[in-house]
Amino acid sequence: MSPILYYSLSAVLSALVLLGLAMQSRVPSAMRGNLVCVGVMGLAVLLTLAKEGVKTALLNPWLWLAMAAGAAVGLVWASRIRMIEMPQVVAVLNGIGGLASALVGGLELMKAGSGVFSDVTAALALVIGAVTFSGSLVAALKLARVIDGKPKAFPFHGALSALLLCGCLAGTVLAGFGLAAAALPICAVSALLFGWLFAMRVGGADMPVAISLLNSLSGVAGAIAGMAIYHVLLVAVGGIVGSSGLLLTQIMCRAMNRKLLDILLGRTVKAAPKEEQKEEPAPEESEPDSEPEPEPEPEPEEAPFALKDAKNVIIVPGYGMALSQAQGKVKELADRLKANGATVRFAIHPVAGRMPGHMNVLLAEVDVDYDDLYELDSINDDFASADAVVVVGASDVMNPAAREAEGTPIYGMPILNVDEAPHVFVCNFDLKPGYAGVENPLYRRTHGIRLLLGDAKESLQTLIDEL
Repeated sequence: MSPILYYSLSAVLSALVLLGLAMQSRVPSAMRGNLVCVGVMGLAVLLTLAKEGVKTALLNPWLWLAMAAGAAVGLVWASRIRMIEMPQVVAVLNGIGGLASALVGGLELMKAGSGVFSDVTAALALVIGAVTFSGSLVAALKLARVIDGKPKAFPFHGALSALLLCGCLAGTVLAGFGLAAAALPICAVSALLFGWLFAMRVGGADMPVAISLLNSLSGVAGAIAGMAIYHVLLVAVGGIVGSSGLLLTQIMCRAMNRKLLDILLGRTVKAAPKEEQKEEPAPEESEPDSEPEPEPEPEPEEAPFALKDAKNVIIVPGYGMALSQAQGKVKELADRLKANGATVRFAIHPVAGRMPGHMNVLLAEVDVDYDDLYELDSINDDFASADAVVVVGASDVMNPAAREAEGTPIYGMPILNVDEAPHVFVCNFDLKPGYAGVENPLYRRTHGIRLLLGDAKESLQTLIDEL
């Protein structure tokens, strides 16, 4: 294949990737945009094989066998994944992308006489890819609750992290001097351990940001690997993935009023000026691990009718909804309320879930109209004027302690102003603190609140039967 044809086709495919991403930013075209990106990636693989030549690639049975095996594993795995497991799947896929780039960098380092530029970029691809791989595996294990999701700081954590970063830098410098045999193990071991250390320090509640960052790193690693092997299409697509992931990371940090460095270092939020405290967020809801507490007595007669007669209702979904797989019942409740003449909106907190857009995906799964989903900034002032609010498996994202409890993990973070509503129905598993471990004073309110504890599907069914 001529270089001009290859570069021209690479430019077209890169533009199509951007088109697919643009389509995914709009709900009506999101599925088509995803299909466009999938199709472009398939064409990119074929273009790469064609560029390498008929004998080298297209007629190589081992390549086709490896791709067929990978496709089979991916299809079987994807078909068995439940929607609730999607955050850890995304984390694993980020890690696999990083591992692929690390392998490309490592193999390129093993080649003799590739040149200084190729050796240095190969070492960088190995480092960033290995960091992405180990960090993503830790993130997936935290999301799956295989390991504790709370921030973990080991003795001399900062010093060890700095030492490992120096190891990565030293390995890259050695690669530049042609000492690949020494550079490869130093880069690989230092990067893998650094990725593990940095991910362990990120709290589970901040995992949406961590996943966005790791997604960005997987793209950056791919782009640098493309530089090492002079693959312009890999550079372009990797750059697109890296930049879009970084933009999403910045958006998530702004929405949570957090600094990325604080999240990566596991720091809690410092005291904020009074005028800034109104716009602050919160981490996630905890997974049930014990029997629910006894349900308090509901307010006499008032509670059921407050929802039945409500004309302006806001539903707040949280991670507990995902755990219970109660989105179908949430949709049924919303439809019943609409049939009663109520306006129903969903308030989506940026960290309600384990990855960006987690609640949106779950609600879309049961055909909730996307126009009914509202982000925190666009609905937060409406809680006070709502007739009723229904909370489904959420705690930290609506914990008023975020405004007052200085020194806690959620202090200074934007929350949904559920406590300003006159009537609140809480369908949570129990009254234990959420993922951040901070008691929620809303549960102790003496008026206008009804606590329906236990499985969210059963609690929602109770409300549906009362309408």
